[in-house]
Amino acid sequence: MPDLRLSLDNLEDEIWPEPGANATYLVRRCTELHRRPLEEFDTEDLRIMLGQQIGVPYLLPLALDVLEKEPLAEGDMFPGDLLAAVLRLDWSVQRRDLHERVTAIVRNLQPEDPYLADAIESFRRTAAGS
Repeated sequence: MPDLRLSLDNLEDEIWPEPGANATYLVRRCTELHRRPLEEFDTEDLRIMLGQQIGVPYLLPLALDVLEKEPLAEGDMFPGDLLAAVLRLDWSVQRRDLHERVTAIVRNLQPEDPYLADAIESFRRTAAGS
């Protein structure tokens, strides 16, 4: 487990430059989050960064800690939006133990939201094929 007092800038040893004047909200937000200590991340912060596949090795275990307590944890989009971001990651490159944790989270989950249901079904198909 990484030192949660550190930021992704510190952990990845990569200081992101200031976004340009024409940068989108998402670019500015991701840059801000890249500089924030991990201990200050909330569900929405995790959703944003994992949705952009930024800092995955450090943020995915934190997201799974949240999802194991509340599978439909919600950022600013919809119930289960963090889970949807996690399920959309490239699982062929993730650690097996993390894959097993996600499998346990979605095992009996039957969400009503079609986007989340599709993400779960896609994850289950991919897991069955591996």
